[in-house]
Amino acid sequence: MTRQEAIDKAVKYFEEGYACSQSVLLAFAEELKLDPRVAKLISGTFGGGMGRLRNKCGALTGSFMVLGMAQGYDDPKDMETKMDVYKKVRELNRKLEEEYGTSNCNELLIKYSKPEHVQARSHHKDICWRLVASAAGNVWDILYAEK
Repeated sequence: MTRQEAIDKAVKYFEEGYACSQSVLLAFAEELKLDPRVAKLISGTFGGGMGRLRNKCGALTGSFMVLGMAQGYDDPKDMETKMDVYKKVRELNRKLEEEYGTSNCNELLIKYSKPEHVQARSHHKDICWRLVASAAGNVWDILYAEK
């Protein structure tokens, strides 16, 4: 899968109505050999900055999930892998913050949308689809381009 294909898949899922977090994870599900239903269920509560708490951007948390599936650790004593993947999580966060000024959902909505759009739930067209695209592209970069 190319970078653009990952972005296009993530945006397509988002336009279908999946949460930002789901859209990013689903874009990589096939590559990760992750059952799409399981991907939807795992990532479904992370949209809206963690269940609409408006904390960490859901698209970004979706990219963290992709990273964990692709390069995470399953042995609690494997500190090398753990620290490496944590470093990459921080890198994903840094990239999004450099591009948008923050990785906090509420701050993103204030900066890039209008209160009436958020109230009407049309803010997705203002900013969220762009965050989904950025998160998918950034995690693709870490997984494939930086090798």
